[in-house]
Amino acid sequence: MTDATLTGRKALVTGGASGIGAAAVRALAAHGAHVTIADIDHDAAARLAAEVSGEAWAVDLTDTAALAELSLDVDVLVNNAGIQKVAPIQDVDPADLHRILTLMLESPFLLVRAAVPHMYEQGWGRIINVSSVHGLRASAFKSAYVAAKHGLEGLSKAVALEGAPHGVTSNCVNPSYVRTPLVDKQIADQAATHGIPEDEVVEKIMLTESAIKRLVEPEEVGELIAFLAGPFAGMVTGAAYTMDGGWTAS
Repeated sequence: MTDATLTGRKALVTGGASGIGAAAVRALAAHGAHVTIADIDHDAAARLAAEVSGEAWAVDLTDTAALAELSLDVDVLVNNAGIQKVAPIQDVDPADLHRILTLMLESPFLLVRAAVPHMYEQGWGRIINVSSVHGLRASAFKSAYVAAKHGLEGLSKAVALEGAPHGVTSNCVNPSYVRTPLVDKQIADQAATHGIPEDEVVEKIMLTESAIKRLVEPEEVGELIAFLAGPFAGMVTGAAYTMDGGWTAS
């Protein structure tokens, strides 16, 4: 265990069974939190829950009717679940746009709505939204994803203003490309869209804007999330914490 700054706190991480979500789960648990792993992949969530002595919650976060009825007794909410679609806007199926906006904007809204009554009552809470450098900068061929992440930034700031009198913070973390299955799945799509070989995608597309020429590691994002969830981040709210190797510095 790293320390015990989150001992006694209950955390919920969506999309928590892999990638950034799993790294966040491990980091929060290492800091003492009891973590619930919300994921559509129940088996993977259950394996990770056993590893960190947490709980697994098999859930389809696109079922917004069910989410609208929720009441969450959690102290830390990490909205992380996401998907990607790489294509020119004229080739994007409207159903894909709807699914991305539902999962990455409407679902976080509903989970925040379900969590804040408990947080307000106790006078303490942490809402951490896993955004992206694409919540601050646009890229071609990612119209749906960029729109969802920009919306998440606005939601996070509005929640920060409402939550401030109640001891509740709300922030975004904004990594560039992270070494995760989601990024791995983009490589073929990026290659096809840009007309380049797959083995050139990381260098010529993913790392072009970054001053530090490597992918972000999931554990780096996980530790930033754990910091924002902890007691030393009480004055950090309404912020977008970039972890992009200098992408947004220019």
